[in-house]
Amino acid sequence: MEIKRISPEHTWTIRHQVMWPKHPIEFVKLEKDTSGAHYGIFVEDKLVSCISLFIADDLAQFRKLATLHGYQKKGYASALIDHIIAICLQKKVQKIWCNARLDKTDFYENFGLIKTKNSFSKEGVSYLVMERIL
Repeated sequence: MEIKRISPEHTWTIRHQVMWPKHPIEFVKLEKDTSGAHYGIFVEDKLVSCISLFIADDLAQFRKLATLHGYQKKGYASALIDHIIAICLQKKVQKIWCNARLDKTDFYENFGLIKTKNSFSKEGVSYLVMERIL
Protein backbone atom coordinates (compact mmCIF):
# COMPACT_ATOMS: atom_id res chain seq x y z
CA MET A 1 0.00 0.00 0.00
CA GLU A 2 1.30 3.40 -0.97
CA ILE A 3 -0.31 6.84 -0.60
CA LYS A 4 0.44 9.28 -3.42
CA ARG A 5 -0.81 12.67 -4.46
CA ILE A 6 -2.91 12.31 -7.61
CA SER A 7 -4.68 14.55 -10.10
CA PRO A 8 -8.39 15.29 -9.79
CA GLU A 9 -9.01 13.28 -12.96
CA HIS A 10 -7.64 10.16 -11.27
CA THR A 11 -10.35 10.39 -8.59
CA TRP A 12 -13.30 10.56 -10.92
CA THR A 13 -13.56 6.90 -11.93
CA ILE A 14 -13.48 5.65 -8.33
CA ARG A 15 -15.87 8.36 -7.15
CA HIS A 16 -18.25 7.43 -9.95
CA GLN A 17 -18.10 3.64 -9.44
CA VAL A 18 -18.46 3.81 -5.66
CA MET A 19 -20.62 6.84 -4.92
CA TRP A 20 -22.89 7.63 -7.85
CA PRO A 21 -22.74 4.84 -10.46
CA LYS A 22 -26.23 5.58 -11.81
CA HIS A 23 -25.32 9.16 -12.72
CA PRO A 24 -23.05 10.37 -15.51
CA ILE A 25 -19.40 10.75 -14.48
CA GLU A 26 -19.78 14.55 -14.60
CA PHE A 27 -21.91 14.23 -11.46
CA VAL A 28 -18.82 13.37 -9.36
CA LYS A 29 -16.63 16.19 -10.65
CA LEU A 30 -16.33 19.10 -8.25
CA GLU A 31 -16.20 22.69 -9.39
CA LYS A 32 -13.19 23.27 -7.13
CA ASP A 33 -11.36 20.02 -7.95
CA THR A 34 -8.46 21.93 -9.51
CA SER A 35 -7.88 23.86 -6.26
CA GLY A 36 -7.81 20.77 -4.04
CA ALA A 37 -5.18 18.23 -3.10
CA HIS A 38 -6.10 14.68 -4.02
CA TYR A 39 -4.58 11.54 -2.56
CA GLY A 40 -4.85 7.92 -3.55
CA ILE A 41 -3.96 4.54 -2.16
CA PHE A 42 -2.18 2.26 -4.56
CA VAL A 43 -2.07 -1.50 -4.13
CA GLU A 44 0.31 -3.18 -6.59
CA ASP A 45 0.23 -0.03 -8.76
CA LYS A 46 -3.59 0.00 -8.84
CA LEU A 47 -5.47 3.04 -7.49
CA VAL A 48 -8.04 1.58 -5.09
CA SER A 49 -9.05 4.47 -2.82
CA CYS A 50 -9.04 8.25 -2.99
CA ILE A 51 -9.85 11.39 -1.04
CA SER A 52 -9.88 15.11 -1.85
CA LEU A 53 -8.73 17.83 0.55
CA PHE A 54 -9.56 21.52 0.30
CA ILE A 55 -7.76 23.92 2.65
CA ALA A 56 -8.69 27.59 2.97
CA ASP A 57 -6.79 29.54 5.61
CA ASP A 58 -7.10 27.51 8.82
CA LEU A 59 -10.13 25.46 7.74
CA ALA A 60 -10.09 22.20 5.76
CA GLN A 61 -12.81 20.10 4.20
CA PHE A 62 -12.29 16.60 2.90
CA ARG A 63 -14.61 15.24 0.27
CA LYS A 64 -15.33 12.26 -1.93
CA LEU A 65 -13.64 9.54 0.12
CA ALA A 66 -14.17 6.41 -1.96
CA THR A 67 -12.72 2.90 -2.04
CA LEU A 68 -13.35 0.36 -4.77
CA HIS A 69 -15.80 -2.29 -3.60
CA GLY A 70 -13.34 -5.19 -3.67
CA TYR A 71 -10.90 -3.24 -1.49
CA GLN A 72 -13.24 -1.97 1.23
CA LYS A 73 -12.84 -2.94 4.90
CA LYS A 74 -9.06 -3.25 4.54
CA GLY A 75 -8.08 0.04 6.21
CA TYR A 76 -7.42 2.06 3.06
CA ALA A 77 -9.99 4.78 3.77
CA SER A 78 -8.71 5.01 7.35
CA ALA A 79 -5.15 5.41 6.10
CA LEU A 80 -6.24 8.26 3.82
CA ILE A 81 -8.05 10.07 6.61
CA ASP A 82 -5.03 9.68 8.91
CA HIS A 83 -2.87 11.04 6.07
CA ILE A 84 -4.94 14.17 5.48
CA ILE A 85 -5.28 14.85 9.22
CA ALA A 86 -1.47 14.74 9.46
CA ILE A 87 -1.24 17.20 6.55
CA CYS A 88 -3.74 19.52 8.25
CA LEU A 89 -1.82 19.40 11.52
CA GLN A 90 1.41 20.20 9.68
CA LYS A 91 -0.26 23.15 7.94
CA LYS A 92 -1.68 24.39 11.26
CA VAL A 93 -5.30 23.92 10.17
CA GLN A 94 -7.63 24.64 13.10
CA LYS A 95 -10.68 22.64 12.00
CA ILE A 96 -11.36 19.84 9.55
CA TRP A 97 -14.85 18.88 8.44
CA CYS A 98 -16.81 16.74 6.01
CA ASN A 99 -20.31 15.99 4.77
CA ALA A 100 -20.73 12.43 6.03
CA ARG A 101 -23.33 10.08 4.66
CA LEU A 102 -25.62 9.38 7.59
CA ASP A 103 -24.83 5.66 7.54
CA LYS A 104 -21.06 6.39 7.78
CA THR A 105 -21.00 8.73 10.79
CA ASP A 106 -19.77 6.01 13.16
CA PHE A 107 -16.76 5.50 10.90
CA TYR A 108 -15.83 9.20 11.02
CA GLU A 109 -16.22 9.31 14.80
CA ASN A 110 -13.22 6.95 14.95
CA PHE A 111 -11.10 9.91 13.80
CA GLY A 112 -12.43 12.35 16.36
CA LEU A 113 -15.01 13.98 14.11
CA ILE A 114 -18.12 15.09 15.95
CA LYS A 115 -21.65 15.29 14.57
CA THR A 116 -23.07 18.78 14.15
CA LYS A 117 -26.70 19.78 13.84
CA ASN A 118 -26.24 20.61 10.15
CA SER A 119 -27.76 18.06 7.80
CA PHE A 120 -29.03 17.88 4.25
CA SER A 121 -30.11 15.43 1.58
CA LYS A 122 -28.83 14.99 -1.97
CA GLU A 123 -30.36 12.63 -4.49
CA GLY A 124 -32.15 10.78 -1.70
CA VAL A 125 -29.00 10.33 0.42
CA SER A 126 -28.93 11.91 3.89
CA TYR A 127 -25.79 13.71 5.05
CA LEU A 128 -24.60 15.15 8.34
CA VAL A 129 -21.81 17.69 8.71
CA MET A 130 -19.07 16.39 10.99
CA GLU A 131 -16.07 18.32 12.26
CA ARG A 132 -12.97 18.09 14.38
CA ILE A 133 -11.04 20.88 16.04
CA LEU A 134 -7.33 20.16 15.57
